[in-house]
Amino acid sequence: MAYQSLRLEYLQIPPVSRAYTTACVLTTAAVLELITPFQLYFNPELIFKHFQAFTIMLVYVWSRRNPYVRMNFFGLLNFQAPFLPWVLMGFSLLLGNSVIVDLLGIAVGHIYFFLEDVFPNQPGGIRILKTPSILKAIFDTPDEDPNYNPLPEERPGGFAWGEGQRLGG
Repeated sequence: MAYQSLRLEYLQIPPVSRAYTTACVLTTAAVLELITPFQLYFNPELIFKHFQAFTIMLVYVWSRRNPYVRMNFFGLLNFQAPFLPWVLMGFSLLLGNSVIVDLLGIAVGHIYFFLEDVFPNQPGGIRILKTPSILKAIFDTPDEDPNYNPLPEERPGGFAWGEGQRLGG
């Protein structure tokens, strides 16, 4: 019972505040050495052993979903958002890092983008990927109550003053 009420309270927090609070709790847990900082950040070892290429994959998916956004890289290079993963890969190359991680993330991002955004919109296409219910529980906003009547000060446009009386009538 207590778990359910705590879960409901957690889900009523707005998504940005919920993510910030979760990040603060995880950071505090790392400072108190309940978990290691190693478990909190993107780790190349996890990419190759456990196939986690999420960061660059998220960049790729975001860039494909926002093709008209103008980007600026260190004030030197202007480009459209779909080129962002490639610019980041080029920057990794300039720094002397391996681009394998970037290429793997771009490949995983492209597969995800195709399966989530392109394939379902094709004739006869279906949605193959399903969001895990735990992620829906954490990040989905609660359904709005259709019977909710907001207080007058919460209504758009302020108070409902009524129709009043016409002048001269």
